[in-house]
This record gives sequence, structure tokens and C-alpha cells, in this order.
Amino acid sequence: MDRFIRTERAARPRPEAPRGNRPGAGTDKDESRVYNTLLAQVLGNGEPSGGVSPFSSLLWSPTTTVAGARRASRRIARSPFKVLDAPALADDFYLNLVDWSSQNILAVGLGACVYLWSASTSKVVTLCDLGPQDCVCSVNWTQRGTYLAVGTNQGEVQIWDAAKSRRIRTVEGHRSRVGTLAWNSHTLSSGSRDRNILQHDVRSPEHYNSRLVGHRSEVCGLKWSPDGRELASGGNDNQLFVWNSSSLTPRLRFVEHTAAVKAIAWSPHQHGLLASGGGTADRCIRFWNTSTNTALHAVDTGSQVCNLMWSKNVNELVSTHGYSQNQIIVWRYPSLTKLTTLTGHTLRVLYLAMSPDGQTIVTGAGDETLRFWNVFPSQRLQGNEDSSAWSSIHSCIR
Repeated sequence: MDRFIRTERAARPRPEAPRGNRPGAGTDKDESRVYNTLLAQVLGNGEPSGGVSPFSSLLWSPTTTVAGARRASRRIARSPFKVLDAPALADDFYLNLVDWSSQNILAVGLGACVYLWSASTSKVVTLCDLGPQDCVCSVNWTQRGTYLAVGTNQGEVQIWDAAKSRRIRTVEGHRSRVGTLAWNSHTLSSGSRDRNILQHDVRSPEHYNSRLVGHRSEVCGLKWSPDGRELASGGNDNQLFVWNSSSLTPRLRFVEHTAAVKAIAWSPHQHGLLASGGGTADRCIRFWNTSTNTALHAVDTGSQVCNLMWSKNVNELVSTHGYSQNQIIVWRYPSLTKLTTLTGHTLRVLYLAMSPDGQTIVTGAGDETLRFWNVFPSQRLQGNEDSSAWSSIHSCIR
């Protein structure tokens, strides 16, 4: 087994924060109590990594990239082509601990540390260590992939220059953990267990420029529309809001979900098309036209919806799920045909990110693994060109 770094830091137990403020505590009614009950009934033989260094390579098989298969009918490989160990990757529905930058760097929050893994070189560096009294709750790259925002359990948001491994500034304003972040050019939006969304203009010396109030429970999902004009937010109050970039009250309120809304994704192919997914008591993916305030489609997936992400190359999207199957599903839109269902994680698939070329996804789970899957074609393949035109990610991420 390859070792990329040596560390005991990430593998230690996560710090014990005050009860009302620590990850996994509080009133997370559907995604903590319901899930833990089901988990206790069904699972009892997890596979902890047991002190393995972060990003140890557990599996790599060059045959699983199936380049030849993609030439003919685009068969999606049913197994990940790479698996990395991620000790202390939290099994907490409300956190967002994995993001892939446009510069091909994967950021992962493990316990109190943020690690950066280069998909081109497999080099790993420790970006930051928050110390024994704090832990990482969210990470999010800027669009250009040079700066990383880190949300903490203590309610801070730190902004780091990844290339220099230097913290640029720390912004405050939240009273509890910051579990979700979203960049929109120079504006950073942060969502917290304190039920608020703060808008930070990083050019301003102020900690935050506006506070968006509307959710009645923890804010667990934030996504800006591709044109940067609308912000979608999901909460543990089962509500989905859409805000104008300059508004302090939500322009749209969708209340059809019956469980927490963490999974949110804007279509890059159709203006105003928004997808959202509900938690354990809901299990549905719903589609909305935010231009006309219209509900479009809904599909019951049979499992807690943890993440949604659209392909930027084709009109498809991927969803990841929790109990009972811990599956990954690739859907064709608008028919909502299942192209494939992928399994392998032994716990709910809480984390999802996509490579810069839009072909590879990485999934993370409380089983403390990161799994890399080839699921989407390249843009060139859409023009019937040979699969040798694949981007460098498929030859370098090893």
C-alpha cells in the first residue's frame, strides 16, 4: 500500500465541542436520529481504516478506466478506478468536506486538518490544522481554483491561498458551525447551524456585508446559479429558497420536500433549471424552473439524497445516497432514465466532487474512503471523436 504522507493528526478522535455546537449534535431530526436508528438495525460490521495515513492508495487498476469501452457505447464502469484512504472523514450529513478545484487539486477536510491532493501528481500537502478545539466542517474552492474557503466548527470562515499555503484572512459572524460554502466571484456565501446565510465580499474589510434570514433550522446546502444571479439554499427545515444576488429575503420558497435539503444543483444547460434532493424521510429529487416558479418533475430514489451534480458535458446528472443502498446513480435528463447505479461504499455517500474536465467524480463516505469513478463523456466525445482525446486527468490521476 502506497503512503503519500505520514501523520497521526487526522486519525485521532475529533474534538469534543460543546454539545449544542458540535457536528452531529442538536436537532438534526431526520438525518441523525432516523439514520442512526436504521444504521444500528442494519449495519454492524464497518471497515475502519485503523490508523492508515490519509490518501494511502487502496486500489488502482488501469483497466477500470475502460477507454476502449467508451469508444463504442459509452459503457460506464461499475467499479471505481481509484480508491484512497481518508481516515477521520466524518459521517455527518450536514458537512461538505470535499471539493475539486479547476486547477485539479482535491481539498478534503479530515478532523481538524485540510489536505490538498494533486490529481496530476498524487502529491499531498497539509494546508492547515485548526487545533484540538476545532474541526473542519466545509471546504469550497473559488472558480479559478487558487483560493480555498474553510468553514469551521467554531463558526469561522478562513480563506487560504492554496499555492502559498497561507491564510489570507478569517471572517466571523456565525454563532455555530459553518457546514456549507459557495463562491460567486468575489462574494463568499456561508451557511450555518445558526440558521443564517452570510454574504462576505472578500474585497471589503468587513466580516460580512449582509445576512440572509429565512431558514428555521441549519442551512446545509448552498449553490450559486451559473450566471451568478441567484443563490439556492437548502435547510434542515425541509425548505428550498432562491435568493436574488442583492436581496435580503428569498424570492422563491419551495416547501414540497419532507426532509432536510442538502443536495442542490443548477443545470449548466438550461437557464433557471434547479434540482434538489431530500433526506431520509423524503428520498425525492425534485426539479424546478426558477424563472417561472414552477415545479417540473420529481422522482423517488428510495434512499436519502446526499448530493446532486450536473454534468457540464451532457444533459445528465449524478446523485449520491444514504440508507439503505449507499448508491450512486447517473440520470439522463429530462427522461430521468437511470443510466447506471454504482455501489461500493459501505456507509452513506455524503461527499461528491467533479474533476475539472467533467468526466470523473470522486465520492466520499463515512467508511473513510474516497472513490474515483469515470461516469461522464468528454465534450469531444459528444462530437463522435475518438476517446484518445480524453483530458489528461485520466492519465495523470494515479
